[in-house]
Amino acid sequence: MRRRLFALAALPLLAGCEALTLTRLQDEPVRVVFFNEDRAELDAPAREVVRSAARAAARHPSARVNVFGYAGPAGGLAYNRALSEQRARHVAELLREMGVAAERVFVVPRGPVPFEAAPIESRRVEIRLVAG
Repeated sequence: MRRRLFALAALPLLAGCEALTLTRLQDEPVRVVFFNEDRAELDAPAREVVRSAARAAARHPSARVNVFGYAGPAGGLAYNRALSEQRARHVAELLREMGVAAERVFVVPRGPVPFEAAPIESRRVEIRLVAG
């Protein structure tokens, strides 16, 4: 009888821990790295952003890591689709090198996107942690 009461008393605590875990994952920011025109390599500051995403992935071992690649509209549709994929794959490879398991990393090339004010905004990769 005593054991049963303890187990029932612990249920709210366990439920609170799970809610805390879900909230923390939802609070993880979207990390964004930017690329130079017609390039798919990152500089040192951008690599630090990827390293930050790898550390976040380590804190949430059941989360998926979605890597969305984008390119600008100049240069043709086929070229920019390929470039957005190259950018996303480059970031995904860096994440794997930094210890994120390959089966958790998903590359999603988005292709060209129009830009309003700053062309660099379209030359980016977004790293998002989502519930697995």
